[in-house]
Amino acid sequence: MLLATIRFYCANFVRFFLPQQREIPVCKGTDSHTRRYTVQYRQKRGRVRSLWIAVSLVMLCFPLVPLLLGLGFFSAFLSFAILDETV
Repeated sequence: MLLATIRFYCANFVRFFLPQQREIPVCKGTDSHTRRYTVQYRQKRGRVRSLWIAVSLVMLCFPLVPLLLGLGFFSAFLSFAILDETV
């Protein structure tokens, strides 16, 4: 309980110095990262999140090192392919 209380007050102290949430995604139309705030990109991020959840469940069901590495590398490649900005 004491640890949770300390974490709460430390988080509030740090949050005081950070910019407000509404100030963070402010960007101009000429910025290179503007695409990250579009609806299509958020949908792609949702697909990638679902992919990683599914892969994580498979990894938990079959904890074999070759399978973990293979699925990890393949899902990372697939995530980068889905989030690619060329499409």
